[in-house]
Amino acid sequence: MYIKDKFKEKKVVYSFEIFPPKASSPIETIYNTLEALQDLKPDYISVTYGAGGNISDNRTVELSSLVKNKYGIESLAHLTCISSSKETIDQIMQQLKAANVENILALRGDIPLDSEPAGDFQYASELVAYLRQQKGFGIAGACYPEGHIDALSLEQDLEALKLKVDAGADYLISQLFFDNDFFYDFLERVEQKGINVPIQAGIMPVANTRQIERIVSLCGATIPKKFLKIMERYEHDKKALRDAGIAYATEQIIDLISSGVRGIHLYTMNNPYIARKITANISSVLEFTNEQSGSRDE
Repeated sequence: MYIKDKFKEKKVVYSFEIFPPKASSPIETIYNTLEALQDLKPDYISVTYGAGGNISDNRTVELSSLVKNKYGIESLAHLTCISSSKETIDQIMQQLKAANVENILALRGDIPLDSEPAGDFQYASELVAYLRQQKGFGIAGACYPEGHIDALSLEQDLEALKLKVDAGADYLISQLFFDNDFFYDFLERVEQKGINVPIQAGIMPVANTRQIERIVSLCGATIPKKFLKIMERYEHDKKALRDAGIAYATEQIIDLISSGVRGIHLYTMNNPYIARKITANISSVLEFTNEQSGSRDE
């Protein structure tokens, strides 16, 4: 099933992101995580792309197949292109089709620090266009409420996003953010730009301060004062920080759903405890919202 069709069936699409175990670890190490997520019945689970994009040790296809065929959950395979040739992309597409994986998140990927990119693609919009030409996949794209860290301006980032959608992206998943006002402002600017595909809000609960500081340094997300107080107050107590992070993320999500956001994409960091707690906190809100909506085509 194409994930884009889930947005026609539900008012709020709810999904998780996981990442593959390291190449040196058996794939079975992810089983416990998936088994703990399975009964939460997410609309889909996305699987991140292996570091460096080396096809020989990339486990995204393997794990995406596991999600879809063993656990019966629709999967979204991440695919980066900055260091990939068309032949490599073709090979991965063939593997995904053989595994009955029908959805791809098309990403540029990180530019190599120690060398020039050697692939056939420079931007995610080029990958989207190439995937659309080949047919057979639902295509998602990424978006950045506070602007991509490499963009010179918010306007330049919106122009790039418009190219991505015009090339064929069916819907968008946002980068993490901790202040919902940034997301609402982004939605207004997107609408003014004529971008009208569904957009899921990407939410990452705080598990530990080191993790969040690293991620924020990579993506440039703003840390609001309220969030900073949580990090500073509980940074030396793992359980307290975890539970405070769950509460903060829950508050974010309920506000987003109440404001009519089309979807929530939870960055689980392979931590089923956090995913289960947040899902329990918002389940009645999700259920009520989707029951009230019926089909969006009615």
